Amino acid sequence: MSAVPDVPARAPGSAVPVASPLPHTDPLGNPFLRTRFALPARPRTYLRRQRLFDHLDQAFKTPLTLLNGPAGAGKTLLAADWASRLSPPVAWLSFDSGDHRPGLFWAYVLQALRACGAPPSDAVGAPVDASRVSRRLLATLASELNDRDRPVLLVLDEYDRVTDTDVPEQLEFVLHHAGRGLHLVLVTRTEPLLPLHRYRAVGELTEIRSAELAFTPEEAAALLELHGVSVPVQAARNLVDRTRGWAAGLSLSALAAKESSDPELYLKEFEADRSTVADFLLAEVLKRQTRETQDLLLRVSVLDRFCPDLANALTDRIDAEPLLAGLHRENAFVERLGHSWYQLHPLFREILRAHLRVRLPGLEPELHRRAARWLRRHGHLPETLAHSAAADDWDLAAGALVDDLAIGRLFTGPNSHDLAQLFSHMGPEARSPATDLVRAAHDLSHHDLDHGLASLRHAEEQLTDDDRDLAAARLSCALLEALAARLTGCPPQVEKAAETAAELRQEVPAHLLDKHPEISALLLTHVGSTLLWAGRFEDARAVLNTVAETPGGPATEAPREEAMGHLALLDYLSGWPARAERRALAAVSETDRPGPPQSTGSVIGRLVLAAVAVDRDELDRAQTLLDQTDDLPSGTRDPVLAAGHSLAAARLLMARGKMRAAVQAADPAVPAAVASPWATSQEALVTSAAHLAGGRPGRAAEVLRAVSGDQPVCAVEAASIHLAARRTAAAFDLLDSIHAEERTGPAVTVRAALVRARAADAAGDTATARKLLAQALLDARRERLRRPFLDAGAWIRPHMATAPLHDLAAGWLTPAPPLPRERPGPPPPPAPLVAVDLSAREHDVLERVAGMMSTEEIAADLCLSVNTVKTHLKSVYRKLAVNRRGEAVRRARDLRML
Repeated sequence: MSAVPDVPARAPGSAVPVASPLPHTDPLGNPFLRTRFALPARPRTYLRRQRLFDHLDQAFKTPLTLLNGPAGAGKTLLAADWASRLSPPVAWLSFDSGDHRPGLFWAYVLQALRACGAPPSDAVGAPVDASRVSRRLLATLASELNDRDRPVLLVLDEYDRVTDTDVPEQLEFVLHHAGRGLHLVLVTRTEPLLPLHRYRAVGELTEIRSAELAFTPEEAAALLELHGVSVPVQAARNLVDRTRGWAAGLSLSALAAKESSDPELYLKEFEADRSTVADFLLAEVLKRQTRETQDLLLRVSVLDRFCPDLANALTDRIDAEPLLAGLHRENAFVERLGHSWYQLHPLFREILRAHLRVRLPGLEPELHRRAARWLRRHGHLPETLAHSAAADDWDLAAGALVDDLAIGRLFTGPNSHDLAQLFSHMGPEARSPATDLVRAAHDLSHHDLDHGLASLRHAEEQLTDDDRDLAAARLSCALLEALAARLTGCPPQVEKAAETAAELRQEVPAHLLDKHPEISALLLTHVGSTLLWAGRFEDARAVLNTVAETPGGPATEAPREEAMGHLALLDYLSGWPARAERRALAAVSETDRPGPPQSTGSVIGRLVLAAVAVDRDELDRAQTLLDQTDDLPSGTRDPVLAAGHSLAAARLLMARGKMRAAVQAADPAVPAAVASPWATSQEALVTSAAHLAGGRPGRAAEVLRAVSGDQPVCAVEAASIHLAARRTAAAFDLLDSIHAEERTGPAVTVRAALVRARAADAAGDTATARKLLAQALLDARRERLRRPFLDAGAWIRPHMATAPLHDLAAGWLTPAPPLPRERPGPPPPPAPLVAVDLSAREHDVLERVAGMMSTEEIAADLCLSVNTVKTHLKSVYRKLAVNRRGEAVRRARDLRML
């Protein structure tokens, strides 16, 4: 450490010069206790932290320095270690729990100055009365200090034990008039009664408080090492999170871990209430408080945070505000959060809760219930639910959820998984309309229609007999009715639920509707999905677009993803694969983060991407995407989801020539109130194609009767099979059934052109066949549709060998010829499925991902927040059509972006 200019450092360990023996006595006639002037010894396991030393060196630039922190924060050892490395005069004075009236206080200060070699003159004198000190003594002392060539550093340790209100005023007087001759360091648990604001305003105060005294993970690992406990920094980081870097907690934990056969496991799982940490906190903090304050601390230990009014509700008293303010001032492990809210240090809270169960057995559930009622009245829903569950009062929990119109939070939002987990502990004995609604939501979200509908009907019966204003509960019923209609594929029921919801919205308070936009988003998603199932594509598209355009926010993220996934499926079924792919990529969420399963929208998005990959003959990618949907627990009961999975799986199996397996996969096997024309048509197409491949053209044509002419994609595929079965008239009837005014997508126009080209080839009209093939190639090239040409059959090969058609197919359908006089090299990387346009920042993030940097390391390297890096990664994954870091790097390298 560099020497401070006006107070040169001495060699560590050298003795402090003492002017003379100390024969004096205090004003009470007792001899001075020399131990109070001695620097505390640092233990072998003490860790010197240079960053705090560097900060403490600022003490020589300001008259006042404050080391303020709770018991066991390491204040005294830090100050003593720092002071031991300084040259004299350094006066040290420790206070105990004895008498600290003004006369005694100043007698000890004067003796501390004598002990460090800076004795006051006889003109200063000495206090003769323990209870008072003369103004003349203080003025003379300040004047002598001001005249010194070398300033005195005075360290007052455990200054919080000095409670006489006259002392701070006297100390401030001496400090002010001593000028540069005195640097005062106060080591304290509480806020001293000095005008700190004045010193702070003019830059004359050096402060080290609890946050800076807290150990970092790296410092904690080093401290544990000194105790003979070697653990990774991550384990130390977990311990720091639990102890908030509290020095005593770390040291006591290390001592206990050293005796364990598995120190790392002990530090991870140790029970604070049965450790030396508990003994320390109970002795140093809890037992020093009054009985009323102890009772307050024990009761609020059931809370994660609290304000005075909430604390009063738990104690049945009205004195929480001054008690909490005092505890905070005393650094008694009560931390201020702002706006009159507090929290307990996590270890202290853990220990207090265990102590509560011993001192006040059986009270804990009642405290949770009181807290839940107060929090419900004041609009704190998440905490209301947590405390209601802790009290095992499920009627209170479910009632709060439903009354707040928050039933949709069981399906969407960042805390939906946690909320579902909370209510999973609700037993059958809880019977109220609200608990039945929560049960119905839980069962329907898991596609358990029988139990879900039973609970929903029971709730509706009770609500019918209730005369209270329960619009929020009835609107929740309408939402669940819409979900049930979706799962049963019943358009009339879903439209009725939507009408009921529209009426009830007029009765629900506007602030609840504004607070919960997910209600409308979820409801419309259920309506759109049901209409899609029924083949009402335009109606479904209008509803789903409304959801997709809902303002962003975590509460509506899941329904927006579902809407995008359904819109992607609509585009695919309408013959627009590239547009379907873009929407599907938008629906696919980031999947390499921990948490609940993917949303339905994300699953449908992957199924659409798999189907598009089959059409492009990228079968391995299609299989990968399909595999990612196989282990998802949700799904098979939702008709659209089940049919989408059947469609993608059957098409992949057909492309691989596994016709029998394709037929089995084509059946969604989901009962529905209304048959889906497109699902039925897709299943019939697969079955018909299997019959045709098996040499049964008659049966193939017979099966095609189930194909709806209202589905252009299905119609052109059915026409192709009819033509292959030599039923030319039936093929052209289907093609002609596609309305000319419909703006059909390339998947329709390409296949229609191929059917007509094949018919022209069979009729010997080569020119027409090749003209139609050229048009099909032009339309397919933009979408990279390969599968229709690969499935066309042998008739197409002679035509594709001709120069014009061969040139149109080269590079995307067939390999491009090598350039003249150029040796053939390795094939170029596959082109991206959609244009990949990464922003500069996204490219920066991707480069660091390729360098094996973690998300936290990337954030630090680019000076970004971790959440911003995650947002960039999510965008990169979507643009590259991948799901994980490794896949993103490989794909970017294939595309020569890295």
